Amino acid sequence: MLRSAFVKISGGVKNSFLHNSSRLTAVSSSRCMSSHGPTETDEEFDARYVAYFNKKDLDGWELRKAINDLIGMDLIPEPKIIIAAMHACRRLNDYAVTTRFLEAIKAKCGHHEKVIYPYILQEIQPTLTELGISTPEELGYDKPELALKSVY
Repeated sequence: MLRSAFVKISGGVKNSFLHNSSRLTAVSSSRCMSSHGPTETDEEFDARYVAYFNKKDLDGWELRKAINDLIGMDLIPEPKIIIAAMHACRRLNDYAVTTRFLEAIKAKCGHHEKVIYPYILQEIQPTLTELGISTPEELGYDKPELALKSVY
């Protein structure tokens, strides 16, 4: 019974599609994909975010929005962007965002974490020391607090 209903429905859909196919091609042929404008070079991208984080009137919401946008992109921010973000966090006295941002950067490294994350830490370590910011590893956030020991 279900099979016969499916055959009837699929036949009706097929006839409807064939009947409307000329109209569908007219609609789809009128849609034209345009370019999305000029592309931004890596240096321009870095300079834009560094300038954004260096704004004197930056507030907490804008800081979190910019960091969220960076983390949402398919990239790992350059150390100079991270340094500018750390300075902005310190200027706004928002220590928690520094820790979460560093955790997100570590997560973004993916399976290359053992190569990329130490490089980033090496590049930003003088700034972290200057601003008095601890890494998540120094705070013990890399190990779960209530984790059970493995029985294997």
